[in-house]
Amino acid sequence: MTSERLTPSAHEVPDPEDRTRIRIEEFRKRRPRLVDEVVTMAHGAGGKSSAALVDHVFVEAFRNPELENLGDGAVLALPTGERLAFSTDSYVVAPYEFPGGSIADLAINGTVNDLAVSGARPQWISAAFVIEEGFSIDKLKQLAGEMRAAADAAGVQIVTGDTKVVPNGAADGLYITTSGVGVIPAGCELSPLAVRAGDRLIVSGTIADHGMAIMLARGNLDIEADIESDSAPVNGLVEALLAAAPGTRWMRDATRGGLGTVANELAQAAGVGVVLDEGLLPIDPTVLGCCDMLGIDPVYVANEGKFVAVVPADEAEAAVAALRSQPGGAQAAVIGEVLADPPGIVAMRTPFGGTRIVDMLVGDPLPRIC
Repeated sequence: MTSERLTPSAHEVPDPEDRTRIRIEEFRKRRPRLVDEVVTMAHGAGGKSSAALVDHVFVEAFRNPELENLGDGAVLALPTGERLAFSTDSYVVAPYEFPGGSIADLAINGTVNDLAVSGARPQWISAAFVIEEGFSIDKLKQLAGEMRAAADAAGVQIVTGDTKVVPNGAADGLYITTSGVGVIPAGCELSPLAVRAGDRLIVSGTIADHGMAIMLARGNLDIEADIESDSAPVNGLVEALLAAAPGTRWMRDATRGGLGTVANELAQAAGVGVVLDEGLLPIDPTVLGCCDMLGIDPVYVANEGKFVAVVPADEAEAAVAALRSQPGGAQAAVIGEVLADPPGIVAMRTPFGGTRIVDMLVGDPLPRIC
């Protein structure tokens, strides 16, 4: 008689792997509710509304095993046994030029980073442009050159693309969509299923730089501050991390919705609790000051050159040291840990000894930041 692995009965004690899978399935059943009849700006903010839109419209329509993982990129197995990561992203940032970058380098870095945190070595990029009638050809040439420079810096090639021109007023200057393909090395297995209580959360550098840079660049606030976007490729940092911490469990780049949203995605995907330590979060003092003035929590502000990783506790020190040895990683830090309970909840320890809940982002305090 053959035996099959079944869901443990009420009279059995499930092993750790079973418990993990059961918790994850329970959280996947708690689908975010889509209550709006029309799309709002909040649906593009990367928080609760975005999750509801994606789940109830797109996952429901396109459902397949690769899509349902909802990672930064799809992991695709080839008949040869090799695996690819495939990712796509659209960029509508306003203004399209800002301190520390532009829509051009952002479009390359964003897709490179999605591939990198999927465990892949980015290789090839496509670029599609929606251009508003009247857009300067000289400016378009400049931005194309910036895209090439960003691709060279990240070690990828732009190998295909498309252009569309729409009438004046039908777009806001320029929108760019990039897709990317990368190769996942053998032995690299990143998954929320691998996350365990006691693991440590690491962030690769200061948070909230990009969102604050964009907000100030719009010129709508009577605030003067020298803040630049952190737009940069992280594939070099990721390679250094994986070499120093081969047991790395999971990674995600902290873009829309910021660190707070990433931590909640981890807690819900892995069926675990997460506790962050506010005193350990690396934040530039100027950025923190602007967030305080505007009443914005920096954990929800977007980044475009930072990622969050979960590593075993005994590899955390080596992981941080490796990141700090690389360009762009000097402020890397351990910022929290994974708990068995309460599952699906993210908490923040404050410097005053208290604890507060960090929920998924609600609304859109900083629209069109990428």
